[in-house]
Amino acid sequence: MQRFDVVVIGTGSAGKSTADQLKKAGKKVAIIDKLPFGGTCSQRGCDPKKILVGAAEIVARSAQMSGKGIADVPKIDWAALMRFKKTFTDPIPERTEKSFAEAGIAAFHGVASFVSPTIVEVAGQQLEADYFVIATGAHPAHLGIPGEELLTDSTGFLDLQQLPEQIVMVGGGYIAFEFGHIAARAGSEVTIVHQGKLPLEGFDPDLVKLLLKATEALGIRVLLEAKVEGVEGAPGSLTVNVAQAGKQESIRTGLVVHAAGRPADLGDLNLDKIGVPFSKKGVVVNEYLQSVAHPTLYACGDAAEKGLPLTPLASWEADIVVANILNGNQQTYVDTAVPSTVFTLPPLAAVGLSEEAAREKVKDLKVNFSETRDWYSSKRINEPVSGYKILIDPATDRIVGAHLLGAESDEVINILTLAINQRIPVKVLTNTLFAYPTRASDLSSMLQ
Repeated sequence: MQRFDVVVIGTGSAGKSTADQLKKAGKKVAIIDKLPFGGTCSQRGCDPKKILVGAAEIVARSAQMSGKGIADVPKIDWAALMRFKKTFTDPIPERTEKSFAEAGIAAFHGVASFVSPTIVEVAGQQLEADYFVIATGAHPAHLGIPGEELLTDSTGFLDLQQLPEQIVMVGGGYIAFEFGHIAARAGSEVTIVHQGKLPLEGFDPDLVKLLLKATEALGIRVLLEAKVEGVEGAPGSLTVNVAQAGKQESIRTGLVVHAAGRPADLGDLNLDKIGVPFSKKGVVVNEYLQSVAHPTLYACGDAAEKGLPLTPLASWEADIVVANILNGNQQTYVDTAVPSTVFTLPPLAAVGLSEEAAREKVKDLKVNFSETRDWYSSKRINEPVSGYKILIDPATDRIVGAHLLGAESDEVINILTLAINQRIPVKVLTNTLFAYPTRASDLSSMLQ
């Protein structure tokens, strides 16, 4: 048996940051991962996805300006785009493992499983530690439908060497819409099947409806209040059986992508055996990100029940865990406004409260909502849909929620995040001179 001060399980943003900081503080640290070292975001998630979005953005912008100065709309060379993506992702596992070795962090490949609250087993070895940090991330949800094994997950999509002519996305969240917009602009016929009344739950319904217009105008078929009852066939030649409004439909496709949610990846850890409570959202933790059952166990990132499954938040939570292991429980998790973006074209971004939540908390809430496709910032690029919704507390003159749709929304939302978290009055923002003409310079009009 090997003995450590801290064992970290997971090598993504939260796990790697935790291990690095604890080692620098003088702790004897081990880290474990059953997947290639480096985590989801850098290899199988946000980073490679954004590379594909970049190519799709060029096609989208060119198509919008076709006949308005752009003569030829470019096409995506999928194989070449994948080769370019791999220049970013392929070096990560080796580079990550090398960084652990250079830092003196003991790295273990394999599935981690708790034997007791103080011992974890991996690849036939037992590691004992004073503290454990669970940062195992998330994985595709179990759907419980016939033929589920025929679905491809987001990892598989981001590693496709050829893009099928037809693709069905099961689910209506980030993955479905981001991958759908990419695939459609690369020439695929895309269908999104979602059980709810509106997709992208958690984002502003009025802006989601506008995005739906742009999505359907792109040629993507969106089936709402529809349920996938099963998938049949063989890879490359599949049939998706869908029920909608009492009717049955069979959709022929070359690929079916799992886009129906990602719960915390905790199934292998044997947490039940050591009495650690957890949910689909993650390990149940207190304000110190410490297990409510075992004081020697912490969780952060997508594996913790608190917070949103976002990379910047994972790194921020890692800082809290490190501080509490080193200094005792002094630093608490405090809800903060964290921006999130759906990287469709145009992108949809949000921070702070939804309109529904804001109406419950704020008396005489001021709601500024408008479509903006006739504004100069949208007209100059012939953008088909854009809009905003800003939620203001008139008593404090502060923004409590912000929702944007349109080009560069993923950047402008950061200004609004700063305004919410630093409690900057609306009057200060409206009197601030932003570079013109930019999307940020539209803020004064949004806030009136």
